[in-house]
Amino acid sequence: MEAVISFLHAAIVAGTPLLFATLGEIITERSGNLNLGVEGMMLMGAVIGFMVGLNTESTLLALLAAMIAGAGGALIFAFLTITLRANQVVSGLTLTIFGSGFADFVGQDLIGQIAPESLRLFFRPYTIPLLGDIPFIGPVLFRQDAFVYLGYASSILLGLYLYKTSTGMNLRAVGENPGAADAAGINVTLYKYLHTLLGGALCGLGGAYLSLVYVPALQEGVTAGRGWIAVALVIFATWNPYKALFGAYLFGGLDIIGFRIQNLGIDISQYFIDMLPYLVTITVLVVVSMRKSREKAGPKACGIPYFREER
Repeated sequence: MEAVISFLHAAIVAGTPLLFATLGEIITERSGNLNLGVEGMMLMGAVIGFMVGLNTESTLLALLAAMIAGAGGALIFAFLTITLRANQVVSGLTLTIFGSGFADFVGQDLIGQIAPESLRLFFRPYTIPLLGDIPFIGPVLFRQDAFVYLGYASSILLGLYLYKTSTGMNLRAVGENPGAADAAGINVTLYKYLHTLLGGALCGLGGAYLSLVYVPALQEGVTAGRGWIAVALVIFATWNPYKALFGAYLFGGLDIIGFRIQNLGIDISQYFIDMLPYLVTITVLVVVSMRKSREKAGPKACGIPYFREER
């Protein structure tokens, strides 16, 4: 039982950067924008957040800088796709390449450095009183670091925003039919810009978690393809922030299962273990794509540039 609790606890930690990136992409796609530059925005957030944290030893400034870096990458994408109506797929892939090059250039002198002790102490695990004492659930869910709790809160708040507020309803309308939303008096361009930037900021936070907490050090390619898994998780979660919690932690478990298997002395090829998260990602995409339920389908206008004069 202790081994199971330990594994589930570690799976939540490993899934937290995926959760932030998935939430960021969900809010972006809900506005009708398909941003495949998640990996690039995570890398930008990881290197800028680490750099600011290293120089200031301020947790707040490090997280704020990571969010600004992710939002900055999203702003490039937003300008290309919303204002200039460029192809969203190509723009997203370009953002990934740009983010990777940006991280390599800015962080080349920081590779291998360790996060400041003050930040590592701030992000040490905290036990929530009473909840942390619940058998099995407490050690898994409520003895985590502050970033994990922020992930819980972000998922719940984003779900409430999408499904329980008029602004969230307007956002979903923009993603489904921007022409009808525009005719109803909703500022489509403003909604697209704001939520694309918010999505980028969340992706930047996911990258910052990797470099400041999970590693905690700056490594080349620290995201290791997690941005692409996050894009698939959006489909797995059917664009639902609540389901994103389960999906992110599931894939977090797949990411670390190789170490646990090796500790048990089971002889399985390391190459297969490394491939497992991506193999499951492909399987998820195939299964979800076969569903015909409209409730579980993505926003109809996702990936389609909106031009007001064409409505």
